[in-house]
Amino acid sequence: MGFASRFVFGETGGLASSVVGVLGRREVTARLLALDGRGELTTEHVRLVASSVGVSLRTVWRWLEAARVEGRLGPVARERFRITPELHARLVVWCGNAAAVHRELVAEAAACRDGGEDVPVVPSLATLHRAIRLDLNAGQRAALVGGERARRRHDVHLRRPRQWRNACWEADHKHVPVEVLLDGELVFPWVTWFIDCATGAVPGAAITPHQPSRDAILAALRIALSRDEDPTGPYGPIGGVPSLVRIDRGADFLSQTVADALGHFAVPVQDLPAYRPELKGSIENLNGCAQKMFFAALPRYTHAPSARLRPGARSSRVDEAVPLAFAEFVRLLLEWVTWWNTEHVSQALDGRTPLEAWRADPTPVEDVDPGLLHRFTLADDGRTRTLTASGVRWHNRYYVGEWMHGMADAGMKVRIRYVPHHDHEIEVFAAVDDAYLGSAHRADEATEEQRRAHRRRKDVEKRRLVRALAAASRHTRTRYAAATEARPPERLGSLSAAEADRELSAARLGDAGELALPDLIPPAAPPEHWCVPASLRARCRPTAPGDHRGSSDDREGP
Repeated sequence: MGFASRFVFGETGGLASSVVGVLGRREVTARLLALDGRGELTTEHVRLVASSVGVSLRTVWRWLEAARVEGRLGPVARERFRITPELHARLVVWCGNAAAVHRELVAEAAACRDGGEDVPVVPSLATLHRAIRLDLNAGQRAALVGGERARRRHDVHLRRPRQWRNACWEADHKHVPVEVLLDGELVFPWVTWFIDCATGAVPGAAITPHQPSRDAILAALRIALSRDEDPTGPYGPIGGVPSLVRIDRGADFLSQTVADALGHFAVPVQDLPAYRPELKGSIENLNGCAQKMFFAALPRYTHAPSARLRPGARSSRVDEAVPLAFAEFVRLLLEWVTWWNTEHVSQALDGRTPLEAWRADPTPVEDVDPGLLHRFTLADDGRTRTLTASGVRWHNRYYVGEWMHGMADAGMKVRIRYVPHHDHEIEVFAAVDDAYLGSAHRADEATEEQRRAHRRRKDVEKRRLVRALAAASRHTRTRYAAATEARPPERLGSLSAAEADRELSAARLGDAGELALPDLIPPAAPPEHWCVPASLRARCRPTAPGDHRGSSDDREGP
C-alpha cells in the first residue's frame, strides 16, 4: 500500500496565494475579464485594481493573461501534505507527539522496503509539523494533549442579551481555598450565594465550614428573597422574587426541597448541562473575582505560589500564617460582599456599582411576605402527625414547645417543616389551614432556658384559669343581707320598686326616640318677628299650633 493511498497530498497555492486569496484575486480577475469581454477594459481599470489589492500593475496584467490563456483565476495549484483522519487518529494515540508518529511512518516504510512492496513516501518531520499547524486549529491541537478541557479554552462564547433586575439569578457553591480554625481544627469553608445577572449584585449568601447541602441553599435563598432597606446592611435593598434561577446539575440544587421552595413562589429553575461553566458566566465570574480580590489576601491561602519543586507543594508562608477563626472569616466575607455591592465598579455596568445599577433600574420589585418566606423555605415532612401529651413524634424522637400546653390529647393534626440537617428544632403548622403554630425542640435535650419557658407557660395557663373561675364566681354568686329578725332574707344589690320604674321609663323613652321619624312631621314656619329671606317667607306661612296636616305648600289653593 502506497503512502499516497493512506495520506493525501492536496493542492494549494504558495505564500503569495494565501495573501492574494484574502484580497480577492479571483473576484478582481473575474471583474477584469468581464470588462475585457465587453471591450471596456482600460489601463486605468487595471491600475485601480492593483492599487486596491496592493500589488504591482504588472502582476495584475499577469493575472489577466493567465485567465485569458489558461482559464485560471487563482494561483497555480501546488501539492501539499495534509492531515487525514487516519493520521489524526495516530496523533490522538500519541497525545499529539508528531515525532513519534513520524517514527512510525518511517518504520512502516522500512518494512515495506524489506518486504519488496511499494515504499510509501514519508514526509519529513518539518512537513508533518507544518501540516499539523495548517490543518488543525489551536483547539484541536490542544485537545491532542489535554483533551476536552484543554480544547474548551480556545472556544468563543456568546453573550446573553442584557435584561432587567431580578429577570434571572444564578447560584453556585464556591470552595474557599483558605484554611480557617473551627473547634481546634483547620477546615476549608464553602460559600453558597446568588447573583443577579443584570446588575451583578449579590442578594444573599450563606457560609458553611464543610461541604454545603440543602440547608445552605435554603438559608441563602431566604436572605436573597427578603429585602433590607437599611443601606448599611450587607445586601441593602437588593432582593425580591426573581423570574428565573439558573443552576448547575448539583444534586443539592436539584433536590425536591429547593424545587418546592422556589415553586411556591412560581419561580422556575433552569438546570444547565454538567461541566458547562460558560452557561452561567455571572456566578463563575463572581467566584473568580472573589478568589483574586479577597481569598488570595487571607492568611493560609493554599493556592499561593510556591518556590518548591515538588508537585502540589504549598508555599511556606501558608503553614507559617495564623489561621482565621471561622466567625472572623464569615465577618470578613460579608464585608467583602458589601464592598462588592456598594463600591466595586464594573465596565459592564458603565462604571457603576451593582447597587447603583440596581437602583437605576425602574423594573418593579416583588417582595415576599416574611411569614410565607419562613414557611416555604423549609423542607416539608410530607406527613400529617398527631399532637399528643409527649409532643410531636418525628424521626423516632419527640419534639415539644411551650405553646403546646393545653393542646395535647385533643387529636390535633399538625405538619412539620424543618431545616435540612438541623434536626434539633422543627417548625409545626396546623394540618387543617396550614397556620403556623410555633417551633419545637427535642424533649430529651431541652436547655435550661427552654425548661424555664415551659414552666412559665404552665403558670400562665394556671393563672388564666384562676382568674376565669373568680370572675365566674362573682357573676353567679348571690349575697344576702344579715338578718336580725325572723323575715325572708334581703338580696344585696337588688333594686327598689321606684328605681325599677325609673329605669323602665328611661328604657321606654329611649326606644321611642329610636323609632321616631323626624321627616314625618314637617317643621313649622318661623315666627313673624324673625328676619328671614324673602324667598323663604314666600314659600312658608305661620302654622297654627297643632295643625300638622301638611306643609304650607300642600295647603295652598289653585
